[in-house]
Amino acid sequence: MKTIIKKCISDSVDNYNRILNDKYFQENIEKIIVLSVKAFRDDKKMLFCGNGGSASDAQHIAAELSGRFYANRPPLYAHALNVNTSYITAVANDFGYDQTYSRMLEAFGRKGDILVGISTSGNSKNVVNALKKAKELGLITIGFTGSQGGEMNSVCDIMIKVPSDDTPRVQEVHILVGHIICNIIEKEMFPDA
Repeated sequence: MKTIIKKCISDSVDNYNRILNDKYFQENIEKIIVLSVKAFRDDKKMLFCGNGGSASDAQHIAAELSGRFYANRPPLYAHALNVNTSYITAVANDFGYDQTYSRMLEAFGRKGDILVGISTSGNSKNVVNALKKAKELGLITIGFTGSQGGEMNSVCDIMIKVPSDDTPRVQEVHILVGHIICNIIEKEMFPDA
């Protein structure tokens, strides 16, 4: 058991060290922050979607923006598309699971908004379809994936590709990146908070 624990920690540290020394990875985080601050200042919103653990990450990051991160400040318009289970189950039943997020995006998404699709493989059909719909609607598209990027490579303006294919290691970095984004957006939007 101790060997497995040490390996998990070691693998995680190795992954963090790779992104710590990856200038391109960090530049993409910076680009996301700049676009997000501009969107919020232009009265636009950030939308998030994913499945399973990625749905939890989508909800977590949206909550940090719409609630608070460190500062007591006004809320930002951020929403996870996966939080309405009645909607998700109805659309999955009536139109198919692959249409759950793209259909909701038709109702919520407006030109200039940002959609962040989260999928460790980059191939989750409902997330890819949402990103395609977002492009049609004029949203900025951002993908959080593992090392390959999958189908999301072709539909995202900016990609955060974690240098791993191990789902738990990828998800650990996704939430770290989400926290960095929330932290700096909050400082940029509310410098006096």
